[in-house]
Amino acid sequence: MNPNSIPEKELVAIILYISLFFIIVAVALIIFFYFSRKKIIQKELEKIDLILRYQKEQLHAIIVTQEEERKRIAQDLHDDISSKLNIVSLNSHLLTAPNLTEAETAEITENIIALTTKALDNSRKIAHNLLPPVFEKFGLSAGIEELCEEFESSKSVKTYYKNEIDFDEKDIDRHLHVFRILQELMNNSIRHGKASEIWISFANKDGINTCDYIDNGVGFNCSNAENQKGLGMKNIDSRISFLQGTIEINSEINKGIVVNFTF
Repeated sequence: MNPNSIPEKELVAIILYISLFFIIVAVALIIFFYFSRKKIIQKELEKIDLILRYQKEQLHAIIVTQEEERKRIAQDLHDDISSKLNIVSLNSHLLTAPNLTEAETAEITENIIALTTKALDNSRKIAHNLLPPVFEKFGLSAGIEELCEEFESSKSVKTYYKNEIDFDEKDIDRHLHVFRILQELMNNSIRHGKASEIWISFANKDGINTCDYIDNGVGFNCSNAENQKGLGMKNIDSRISFLQGTIEINSEINKGIVVNFTF
């Protein structure tokens, strides 16, 4: 027997074992990477699903808000405009009645003029709520100033407004979303927060336009997610998403609310 044949067989066996080991390691690595990749893909799919669900909720909130706005406008038109025009029409027919005295004619004419004036005023208010002329002509800052004046005159609330940003008139579509966000926040401060003072300030921080909003209302428990799921807040979230901004809301019971959003 050749004495060198035993080491040669052992060498072959070692090579076979080493090859088998590397094959097993390679298969294990392939399986590991396969399941890891599968898990990553699954996570990505779940993330996309969450994004799509969030976008769907936002779209739903926008549609519901639009429908509510249409109902409100229709109600305003019916109550404030149509009813007055109906009475004007009736009074106009009375003018055609025979044997009217001069005093009766004057009274009916006076009623028609008064009702027509009110109908015109109300139609201006409705149009103003849809898109304030000051905002359209002079931009966001002027629109916010007028909004604050309106709240002070009609809602018994004191407002403080400060602006450090030179807004670009070309961004009026984006600015309209900022205007609506503040309009919604102010309405919430009055309706739900019972606030008597509101502070609004615009500033550019590190190249990012920022708005700080504060009120002294009753506040709410910010840790309770249900408090931030109302239709108004969903509408605000939708507008923030459109602006590709961020929003942070902080509040405590009896300590008002602090909102910071970027746009």
